[in-house]
Amino acid sequence: MEPYLLVKVFLSRHLTPSRLFVLSFAGLICLGTMALWLPFSAGGAPLGLVDALFTSATSVCVTGLTTIDIGRDLSVTGQLITLSLFQVGGLGIITFSVLLFSLMGRDTSFRGREITQSAFMITPGRDFYLIVKRVVQYTLIIEGLGTALLFFRFLADYPAGRAIYYALYHAVSAFNNCGLSLFRDNMTRYQGDIVVNVTIMALVVTGGIGFIVLHELTEKFRGRRKKLSLHSKIVLITTAALILLGAVCIFFMERHNVLVGASLKDSLLISFFHSVAARTAGFNTVDIGILTNSTILILLFLMFVGASPGSTGGGVKTTSFAILCLLVANRVRGNDNVNIANRTLSADLVDRAVSIIFVSAVAIGIVTASLLLFSTSGGATLAKRSEFVSCIFETFSAFGTVGLSMGTTPALNDIQKCIIVMMMFIGRVGPLTMAFALHSTKKKAITYAEEAVMVG
Repeated sequence: MEPYLLVKVFLSRHLTPSRLFVLSFAGLICLGTMALWLPFSAGGAPLGLVDALFTSATSVCVTGLTTIDIGRDLSVTGQLITLSLFQVGGLGIITFSVLLFSLMGRDTSFRGREITQSAFMITPGRDFYLIVKRVVQYTLIIEGLGTALLFFRFLADYPAGRAIYYALYHAVSAFNNCGLSLFRDNMTRYQGDIVVNVTIMALVVTGGIGFIVLHELTEKFRGRRKKLSLHSKIVLITTAALILLGAVCIFFMERHNVLVGASLKDSLLISFFHSVAARTAGFNTVDIGILTNSTILILLFLMFVGASPGSTGGGVKTTSFAILCLLVANRVRGNDNVNIANRTLSADLVDRAVSIIFVSAVAIGIVTASLLLFSTSGGATLAKRSEFVSCIFETFSAFGTVGLSMGTTPALNDIQKCIIVMMMFIGRVGPLTMAFALHSTKKKAITYAEEAVMVG
């Protein structure tokens, strides 16, 4: 057999869809690292290899954690590279490959179709190219509207050229739930600005609910759909509940702290902005490091849940969290099945949601322990305990591809930076997808004799 055919057979057997999905992100991160490492990407001295890797990973994984000042340490070319990385990383490299192939008049491989369909649609039977077309359309329209709104606001503070550039960068960053900002203080300077706050929040939410929900809402608004699917209902209800719960908690927990002296309007904007941003977009209008412990706990919870399936965000996803809550509620009522809205969720779906949450919690624990293990900082016990909280927050932020930080990121050593890169990567591709990619074969299920074990 010819070498070409041998390679083709080998790849067809071993390059599973999950592995192709993981390798596409890894390849894009490596490509971005090389580009950011080159001198033309730096605003001053060239970036070190680890910082280039970290910046590339945080862009591709749409996280927003950064060890450098994007607006100062990167040139315009470097900033545009990061913009390209989080745009492609947010929608998925496979999606852009499909779009490129379609523009060239070439067909797409079955694996590429399978990955794209599973990422953006519940039922893979839908027209494949229609999915890609809709995803690109929604992205361009929403990012375009966000850019226009931010441009007219930034025009009051900057020249037209810089205003449009800032508007485009932050609109794309917000919609892709990235959180990277060209401002040194992130969004703190616009803490009480209604236009900037509402626009950023709207972009984050629309990017975080998923393209399935966006499509169904659009079809229903245009009268082409009578009712939303169960998936969209769960996503919208859970998203609204989490945003409202987070905002109320932050408002009352910070009323004697960062909200002291702030007007009611500013207090509400700060509360809702950080409730939305903590889901998967690391924009902030206050210093996260000075928030109360109770608020930090709320932010950890919001970051862990994250965005929704088929979106640009990370986390265990709103549907997984909702299914877990439904599972507990049904068990308490004595129901063996998980029922909602006159529908029963399959056992496989429930098992997958529980597995995602469990594996994610284990991964967070391991990474947090690794950060503390490789810490080079000294100090007293109380200082180390503060570092412990910061490391936990950093890990949750990396896993949820959020980007919020208590100021720890720039102080990380090279080993810790690489650990966070790994966590961001796992958070973006998903812990189960990562496990499936590493697992070589699928063994046949074996059933043994049952025996009871006491629990609870």
